[in-house]
Amino acid sequence: MSLTKIGLCSRALLKIGANTISSFDDGSAESEVAQNLYPGVRDSLLSSYPWSFATAQIRLARLTATPIADFSYAYQLPADFLRALSVGTGDQGRGVTYRIQEKRLHTDMDDVVLTYIFRPEPTEFPPYFTQGLITHLAAEFCLPLTESASRGEAFMRIGEKELQKARNIDAQQQTPQTISLDGLVGVRY
Repeated sequence: MSLTKIGLCSRALLKIGANTISSFDDGSAESEVAQNLYPGVRDSLLSSYPWSFATAQIRLARLTATPIADFSYAYQLPADFLRALSVGTGDQGRGVTYRIQEKRLHTDMDDVVLTYIFRPEPTEFPPYFTQGLITHLAAEFCLPLTESASRGEAFMRIGEKELQKARNIDAQQQTPQTISLDGLVGVRY
C-alpha cells in the first residue's frame, strides 16, 4: 500500500502515541511538527544512499553563463535534484570531472549526462524504504511532541536498523558491480 506524506506522518505519529493528522494545515501541534520536520527527514534519508527507486539519469541543459574559473561550462541541475552520483558524456553515465557549485554543475565537457538522486513522490516509495522513513519521522517527532529524548533515541536506533535492511534489499535491484583488476594486474609486470 502506497502512502502519501500525510499518511507517512500519521503512521509516525501513531508510533509515538500522538494523534494522527488529516492535513498539514489542521491547526494541531502534530500537524505543525509534521509539516516542519517531514521534508528534511525525507530528503536526508533519500540522499543518504543511492536508492534504485530515487535514481535517475538526465542530459543537462547548458547555461549561457560560464563559470568564473576552473571549468568551461555550467549546467542547470534538475528541480528535483538531491545529490549527484556521477557525470558522464555521450552514452556513458560516469567518468567526467565535475563540481557542483551554486546549484549548478560545472565541467569542461560540452555535453553531460547526470546520474543523480531525485525526490520521488511518497506514493512511489517502496515498502522497504517506507518503514525506515516512518520510524525516523517518529524519532524526530518525539522530542517536540512527547518531550522524551530517550524515546526519540530508541526510535532512531530502530530506524537505523530498518534502513540497513532497506539498503540490503535495494542493493539487490541491480547486477552487482564487478571489481576490475586490469590496472592492478598490469602494474605487477
